[in-house]
Amino acid sequence: MDQLLAALRACAETTRLRILALAARGSFCVMEFTEILGQSQPRLSRHLRLLGEAGLLEREREGANVWFALPSPETPGGSLARVVLERLPEDDATLAADRRQAARVLAERARQASESFRRKGADWDEMRALDLPAAAVETALLALLPAAGLGRLLDIGTGTGRLLEVLAPRVTAGLGVDASRAMLALARARLARPGLTHCAVRLADMYRLPLADAGFDLVVLQMVLHYAEDPAGALAEAARVLRPGGRLVVVDLAAHGRTDVMTRLAHRWPGFDDARMRDLFGQAGLVPAPGVAVPGSLDVRLWLATSGGAAAADFPLPDQVPETAP
Repeated sequence: MDQLLAALRACAETTRLRILALAARGSFCVMEFTEILGQSQPRLSRHLRLLGEAGLLEREREGANVWFALPSPETPGGSLARVVLERLPEDDATLAADRRQAARVLAERARQASESFRRKGADWDEMRALDLPAAAVETALLALLPAAGLGRLLDIGTGTGRLLEVLAPRVTAGLGVDASRAMLALARARLARPGLTHCAVRLADMYRLPLADAGFDLVVLQMVLHYAEDPAGALAEAARVLRPGGRLVVVDLAAHGRTDVMTRLAHRWPGFDDARMRDLFGQAGLVPAPGVAVPGSLDVRLWLATSGGAAAADFPLPDQVPETAP
């Protein structure tokens, strides 16, 4: 009861309610909160600290910035924050003004992120660079997974957050991790839209995920492993955070002999064949399931596995996508 009373006291203040309402739209840093709310940084820092101590906000440090967002709805604080926010009137003039100002700040954030990305020479998408059938890959992925009830999603190597956007309607919460701050800036801009507020991103190394064991129902690595120095290590870490019976999906290039592609795009591996992927899954303690192939200028494979107990039948194969070799 004391914890509940403390949380209620923490949000029982106008500015803190405004902060929670903004956090429901996505992650913001302190500087952005000061610009939107028109208040000093010391004052806002105090409000953010109180909300954080009460479990109503979670903070994530990334370089010089600290990002604040609503906790997962599965946590006591995240659940309470959403109950409180449901009681706020949509037509409140102050909240409406905050939303307009937040939209301007988010637009500026997206513009700066895109410009920074271009300056660093990374304004490209690998699927586009390789002329791969991105839409067909997404269709195949969606066909392989249940239409709802996927639980908690972890997208390793999230890039611009496109996969989080695609799977958002099917998951209760989504987290994308990436080692590139420029990528994360673009992902945050993408996720700052209605229907995506249960998804977030953070800076992380895929070999040392700052995440608890068995915390996710679905883990996806899309176009990541062919860059990995240690694919087995990356999959072992992915398996660690996967709950028993959870699903792992690897989307990557099928084995190929295109040395020009490897040189031009600095790939570490020339794709993977089914035998190699089965071996990697086995090393990680995962149970392989049937996968699918998507043909293109370079073939793309979707490999699937489970963490303990779940059967391959949990992955219904779509009729329109050919099955890989068993």
